[in-house]
This record gives sequence, C-alpha cells and structure tokens, in this order.
Amino acid sequence: MGKIRTVLGDIDAKDLGFTYSHEHLWTCPPPSQKDRDLELTDYEASVSELFRFKRAGGQALVDATTLDYGRNAAKMKQMAIETNVHVIATTGFNKHIYFPAWVNALSIEEIQQKLVRDITIGMDGTDAKAGFLKSGSWEQLIHPLEEKVTRAVARAQKDTGAPVWLHTEAGTMGEEMLDILEEEGVDLTKVAVGHSDRNADPYYHLQLAKRGAFVQFDGASKIKYYPDSTRIELIKNMIKNGFVKQLLISADMGRQSYLHAYGGGPGFEYILKKYIPRLRNEGISEEDIQTIFVENPARWLAQFEG
Repeated sequence: MGKIRTVLGDIDAKDLGFTYSHEHLWTCPPPSQKDRDLELTDYEASVSELFRFKRAGGQALVDATTLDYGRNAAKMKQMAIETNVHVIATTGFNKHIYFPAWVNALSIEEIQQKLVRDITIGMDGTDAKAGFLKSGSWEQLIHPLEEKVTRAVARAQKDTGAPVWLHTEAGTMGEEMLDILEEEGVDLTKVAVGHSDRNADPYYHLQLAKRGAFVQFDGASKIKYYPDSTRIELIKNMIKNGFVKQLLISADMGRQSYLHAYGGGPGFEYILKKYIPRLRNEGISEEDIQTIFVENPARWLAQFEG
C-alpha cells in the first residue's frame, strides 16, 4: 500500500486511523448560492467541531471542499496542526453551477495541469498538497462542462496516481461518471462514488461495486431525506453481497445547521456516538465496522509512492 497525502505531508496508510471519508471544515460557495447555511467560514467554530470529532475517537477527516467552493488550504493546514487530526484535502470541482469562468476558457490539458500542481506543489498559494481529486455531475445529467473537468480529473489521476471522489447530485449519474473515467483509462478501484445513499436503490449500489469502485454512503443522520433505518438496510445489502471492502461511510455535514459549534446539530460526534452503536445493535460486526471506517478509507487514499 502506498502513502496517503495529508495537508501536513504524506503518511503511511497504517497511521490514518478512524476516518470520516466526506466532510467539510471550511466552505464558501460563490455568491450565486443564496443559501448561506452552506458557508462555513468561522475558524474557531470549525476547529472546535474538529476537536469534538477527535475527542469522540476520530483520527482522520477527508475534506471535500473544492477550489470552486471556497477551499482554503491555509485554514485546513492550521486546523490539522491545532488538533493533530489527519486532514486530507481535495482538488477539482463540485458541479457546474459553481464553476469559475476559467473552466470554460481553459482547455482540458490546462485544467489538468492546474490539478496536478495542487497535488504535487500545493494548493491556494501554500505548500499543503491535495490528497485526492474530485469531480461532480448534475441531477440526472452530466453538463458539458462537468464532462470537461471529469476528463481533466481523469488525466490528472493518471499523471499523479491520486484517488478520485465523485459528487453525484441526488445519487444519480454514478455509472455514467465512471464511464467517462474508464474511457480515459482510470482504474476504477481508485474511485469513490459519493452521495450514493441519496439514491436509496440497493441494485444501483451493487452495479457500482461490481465495477470495482468504492460506494460512499455519506448521509448519516439526514432524516430530511429518509431515516437512518433505510441507510442501515443499504449497508446490510452491501455487506450481504460481499462488498463490505468497497463501502465508505460519512455524514457530509457541510452546513452550519448540521454542526454543534455553529449552533446546529447533530455534529461530527454523531457517527461515533450514535450511528456506530446503532450499527452494532442492528447486527453489523465489529470487524465490518473496522473495515468500513479504518481499512477502506486507507486503501482508497493510499495511492502515492513512498
């Protein structure tokens, strides 16, 4: 297994520990996004929430904030120093509604070079390097600009070996996004398909897993979509069909109203303090919990040469 690239440098996979594989510490969507609950720009609140995660038993957090969504490498680096939590940051894009004008202006190759620089030199004018690549699609379609950046992400993946994470709007277009990456020659075992539980379709999840990709359920606690009982059944479906080694679980708490330190809830402690005890009560083994939260994130992220 290779190394994992954190904002403070590369670490051995065995040192990653208990991991949330999709969260947000610092976000600032463009002004076109009127819902400012999505903005997390209070340093003390964010670092306090990260401390709560650590005190509950967390050791590593994957921050999926992209360069079109207000990523701030300096802030993430400082939070990692303060809390001693491994923070893994991304380069790439969310979805076309957030893209800066230069995405339209530049060629695929020029975007690819920008992503490679973030991984090999540093992000946002710092020496903090991105540890994975991200691309996203829209609900029930892939916008032409999303296809463009997905191809740039694929080519940057082949240049650097970095793992890939996919935003799928409402859990749609996962297979079609994998098709684009596969066309470009990406090894799908290095790819995680995010928001897959938003589309609570057990068959769909197995189709993704059969192609070798990691399937991420990142909606824990979000009863506005449906109760956690549904997510538990989706988890059991993956386990029963032999795909526990391709399952990633997180809560994607990228809103002020989700985080204790911003005055919301249930906060970063939720999975550790409530969700995992429930998984145990519902018959999911300690071994499978360890696989999902420790071994799988390490295997997905450890793509860099030591």
